[in-house]
Amino acid sequence: MSRSLPVVIVGAGPVGLAAAAHLRTRGLTPLLLEAGAQVGAGMRQWGHVRMFSPWEYNIDARCAELLAANGWQSPDPARFPTGRDVVEQYLEPLAATPELSTHIHLDARVTQITRQQHDRMKNAQRDAAPFVVRYLQQGQEHELLAQAVIDASGSIGSPNPLGAAGIPALGERAAAPHVFYGMPDVLGADRARYAGKRVLVVGSGHSAFNVLTDLARLAETTPGMAIHWAVRRPSLQRVLGGGENDQLQERGRLGLRIARLVEQGRIAVHTNTHIDRIVRSDDGWVVESSSTALPPVDELVGATGFRPDLSLIDEIRLQLDPGTQAPVALAPLIDPNLHSCGTVRPHGATELQHADRNFYIVGMKSYGRAPTFLLMTGYEQVRSVAAALAGDWEAARRVELVLPETGVCNTQFADDATPDAAAGSCCGGPAPADTAACCVADADAKANGQTGCGCGPTAMPAAAVTVVAPTKPSCCGPARA
Repeated sequence: MSRSLPVVIVGAGPVGLAAAAHLRTRGLTPLLLEAGAQVGAGMRQWGHVRMFSPWEYNIDARCAELLAANGWQSPDPARFPTGRDVVEQYLEPLAATPELSTHIHLDARVTQITRQQHDRMKNAQRDAAPFVVRYLQQGQEHELLAQAVIDASGSIGSPNPLGAAGIPALGERAAAPHVFYGMPDVLGADRARYAGKRVLVVGSGHSAFNVLTDLARLAETTPGMAIHWAVRRPSLQRVLGGGENDQLQERGRLGLRIARLVEQGRIAVHTNTHIDRIVRSDDGWVVESSSTALPPVDELVGATGFRPDLSLIDEIRLQLDPGTQAPVALAPLIDPNLHSCGTVRPHGATELQHADRNFYIVGMKSYGRAPTFLLMTGYEQVRSVAAALAGDWEAARRVELVLPETGVCNTQFADDATPDAAAGSCCGGPAPADTAACCVADADAKANGQTGCGCGPTAMPAAAVTVVAPTKPSCCGPARA
């Protein structure tokens, strides 16, 4: 394959732009194809949301060097930016640098990627065939050849449905005009949609927390609102995060805030809700879960996460985990059914490889359906991938990232875990229900007269969770490299 061909990057978000910067450092030619009219199009969709991590965790080191060489002043590393801040103060200046600006094509939506004259079935000389990238720009189809492809297109365009079985619930499509998937701008552009309404938020992650917080603020000044929250788990015990001891402080504070709103009765919680059907009644939309019907609402918000859109790479030979839809070597590191303390071992090109050589999925899309992605993880991915494409496998395999502890010592799906699965976790599984502990190891330590294994309960409302103090070693500990 000709080394003179570009490396095509799909998506000019933070990870895609970082990939371009690292490729340039390695002497390779990047070509970014962005479906949106501006860089960071996906992040702009939630630009009103404040991030959990401060600026120091949202800027790629190589990009910072490139920007500084062009006179850019870094934001306060300790400040917490919104998505819009990241786009305007980081991505736009980065894309405007002379080193990258000529390599970015906007309004260029990739529709298919394959090997030249090789469908999925054809073996002969497959690795020697360049990639063909087809895209739409201004209504016209275009094709270009590439020596390698980095798919950094993200997954925000592919939200999970409300239905508990992974497909839309019966009636969900009919309710679509009243369902918002993701994080609406409740206090801004979408205010009129929710003011004075009965709203049901579905989901147990931090996207749901943000929406619930904004709805509660809106309700303070808008009479007639009712806020409902549906989660699949039987309780909120392990939903609300690491509290004050979460090293991503904004995330911990958000969990504490939601716990207080629940305790005050400002949010009505519906646990064990596995949505089967959504029905239009005379009084509004009614969500049904098994034999239970929730109170009627006017609007629904699906904060149920995202999944990768694999349609554009259907002719690429992928190696994906059947559950997470992440690369098979990466899946065990991020699978929320197994992953214990919210930390993910830094990883790169080795874990991201597929059967088709020189094709990589990076960023949020590389995590498939797992929700544990952090921007700096994506930056480490593309640093490693750029090194691998340049032939420097020593650098590609070297870990250059230290992740913060999240402060949460339980698996994301601990409430749903079977006893056998729980027993196999590094903490021994969730603690018995009648103990003030976060896991089996913590409960055992306290039963033997110790203060615990490092995971101790903190003073929080009844619906809250236990936390791991970052000044102590967690019972799980960070994964070994």
